[in-house]
Amino acid sequence: MKRIEWLGTSLNAVRDFPDQARSLVGYDLWLVQRGETPLDFKPMPTVGAGAYEIRVQAGNQYRVIYVAKFEQAVYVLHAFVKKTQKTATTDLAMAQARYAILMKEKAK
Repeated sequence: MKRIEWLGTSLNAVRDFPDQARSLVGYDLWLVQRGETPLDFKPMPTVGAGAYEIRVQAGNQYRVIYVAKFEQAVYVLHAFVKKTQKTATTDLAMAQARYAILMKEKAK
C-alpha cells in the first residue's frame, strides 16, 4: 500500500473539514493507496498529467486533488471547500504550482 504525502497546507485543510467529509475523503484516499478507484472522482488534466480530484458532498462540496502515478506515494496536492459550480482559479493555480514543484523534485 502506498503512503500519502501531503503537500503544502493540504493536510491542515482536510483536518478542517467536518467529520463526515473528512471520513469520506479518508476512505477515498485509502482506496487510492490500495490502487483502487475512489467513489467519486474526475481527472484534472489542467493541473497536470495523472492528477485527479476526489469529490465529496457532505453539506458543502469538498475537493482533494492528488497524484497517484508514482510508485512511492499518493501525493495530495491541494484540498479545499468548493463554493461555486466552477473550481476557483486560485484553487487550480495552487494545485498546478504544487504539481510543478513535485515534478521538479521527481526529475532530480
